[in-house]
Amino acid sequence: MRLTPFRSCLFLLASLAALPAMAVEPPQANPTPRLLEPSLHLPKSGKPGEMRVALTFDACMGEADQRILSVLIDEKIPATIFVTARWLRHNPQTVALLQAHPDQFELENHGENHVPAVDVPVKIYGIAAAGSPQAVEQEVAGGARAMAASGLAAPHWFRGSTAKYDASAMAQIRAMGFRIAGYSLNGDGGSLLGASVAEKRIAAAKDGDVVLSHINQPTHAAGEGVARGILALKRRGVTLVKLSDVVDLSDQTLTH
Repeated sequence: MRLTPFRSCLFLLASLAALPAMAVEPPQANPTPRLLEPSLHLPKSGKPGEMRVALTFDACMGEADQRILSVLIDEKIPATIFVTARWLRHNPQTVALLQAHPDQFELENHGENHVPAVDVPVKIYGIAAAGSPQAVEQEVAGGARAMAASGLAAPHWFRGSTAKYDASAMAQIRAMGFRIAGYSLNGDGGSLLGASVAEKRIAAAKDGDVVLSHINQPTHAAGEGVARGILALKRRGVTLVKLSDVVDLSDQTLTH
């Protein structure tokens, strides 16, 4: 049978309808990076009965928590404090006070604008990450430049906002000459814990712990607990140190 043009068109459409449907892949969004949260521990002191704990604090922005700072100064307790450029600009008097106790306090790099050092666009705890290698470099180098402008010693350590990174950003930061400062004990839950919980966490620190707390939230209840927890460690006879007091620190990367 000879097909007319009209019948040929109908035949073709019917043939196509009989073919199996082809799946159409939707466009892929940027995948969520695998975030890493480095931990940091002190080596054993090697002295019978001695327990060592390092106190580290983040000064992200805002003011200084004098409840914590006064305990550190009055009790002559050493600490490592990670400062942002934003915090340095707004706290010159506290910076001068810390500089007046160079054997007790060391200041390290917490970045320029307190953005997570992750080189792809993502939000961590609601905070937008740097988002590119160039922005990671600006965050890290900008923090170091602000420290130099404030008359502080060149930093050796970097701890980014949220303390989370991706692998490529970690490699980039290390290539810039910084060690990445993890921790082993979260003392105040980002300064959001209640005073009693923060106190118990810090007071229970074990030999080799590196404690992370915040020293920039004077209106949060956690600061009161941090101060009491530090005093509890001292009463226990724990040797409290800053990071530079320890020659060899053991660090590893935890994945989340």
